[in-house]
Amino acid sequence: MTATATAMTATASWNLMTSRGGGGGGGRTVLITGVSKGLGQALALELAKRGHSIIGCSRSQDKLDSLRSLLSSSSSDAAADSPHLLLNVDVRSNSSVEELARAVMDKTGVPDIIVNNAGTINKNNKIWEVPAEEFDAVIDTNVKGIANMLRHFLPPMIQRKHGVIVNMSSGWGRSGAALVAPYCASKWAVEGLTKSVAKELPDGMAIVALNPGVINTDMLASCFGGSASLYQAPDAWAVKAAAMILNLTGADNGASLTV
Repeated sequence: MTATATAMTATASWNLMTSRGGGGGGGRTVLITGVSKGLGQALALELAKRGHSIIGCSRSQDKLDSLRSLLSSSSSDAAADSPHLLLNVDVRSNSSVEELARAVMDKTGVPDIIVNNAGTINKNNKIWEVPAEEFDAVIDTNVKGIANMLRHFLPPMIQRKHGVIVNMSSGWGRSGAALVAPYCASKWAVEGLTKSVAKELPDGMAIVALNPGVINTDMLASCFGGSASLYQAPDAWAVKAAAMILNLTGADNGASLTV
């Protein structure tokens, strides 16, 4: 299902949401990619709990439907009055992100904050044993996915001279590690991309690279196996991450930060 098709299914309920604007009570509109699981889901739920409106996208419609239920159950609002919008989008596809941007601008306007969270990792392997298609999937999601989001969302944000963009990086975007060279390369690219784009933004805006730290997610389990469970859960992380993201200002532009 494309972003446009999914957006059409949400139109009826969204007509009832628009009067809420950014969520009311000083709430902001936050767009999160890769929202259906892990850090993206935890962050969306935490921000919604704080009264902010979530625009989320993912490639998994089933998981988006589950998140929609979680967002509804965590709110006292009726489902039809939900301030949130979840769309099926593949950030690797420029045309899919273009449809996302069109749907978002039509229904909510320019987001206040964008969290480029969608990401993937290669299976543990030495670089010469990583299949070409697996290497491509890491670069296409982790680097090109962010570039696609910037291509379609930065122009309206710049026109408004307002907005914060958070690009999810990693400790492995600032150091190297064996067996995950494609992932490390992608996150080093995120760091460089962020610092370069920061120099192209007007005063008042900010783009930052954010290392979330070591969190017990499916991606960590793919690297660490059972020992991933020794690290903090996404929902505990999200409490700290949400506070940090909401407090970012133009003074943070170009920074490499860690939760």
